Amino acid sequence: MTENKIDTFCDIRQRRGVRGSKYAFVNSQRLQQKLSELEIKYGHVLELAPTSEIRELQKEADLQKGEQKRDRKELGQVFRLAYKSKILKNFDFDTFIENLENVGANNVVLFCVEEAAEACHRSIVTDKLQSLFKYNIRHL
Repeated sequence: MTENKIDTFCDIRQRRGVRGSKYAFVNSQRLQQKLSELEIKYGHVLELAPTSEIRELQKEADLQKGEQKRDRKELGQVFRLAYKSKILKNFDFDTFIENLENVGANNVVLFCVEEAAEACHRSIVTDKLQSLFKYNIRHL
C-alpha cells in the first residue's frame, strides 16, 4: 500500500473477521492497527457490503459451476444483478465522495477478501464510481 501511496482504506466487507491464522492480518482490529502505524485512514462502509442473502446467491452459483470461492475468477450474473438492485441502487455515492474529500482522501483502496477484483463486489463498486465520477481506477 505504501508504494501505491494509499492514504484511505475503505473496508467494504459485511463481516470483518476472517477464520484461520493465514489471514489473521485482515481481521479488523489487527488491520486497523497496522493501517494506523502506516498513517492510513480506515473506514468501514457497511452500506457497500453485500447482504448474506446476496452472498448466498453467489455460493449457489459457485456450487453449480463446481467452483471454490478462492478459485473464482468472476462474479455470477445473479450476484451482480442482486447487488446492483439491492445495494448500489440505494447507496449515496455523492455523500460517500464528499466524506472522502472531507478527510483529505487522495488515493483510496476499496477492500474485501477476494484476491481478484473481478471475483468481488468491489469491481462493481469501482465500475459505478468510474461511470459516475470518471475516476481513474486501478485494480491492485
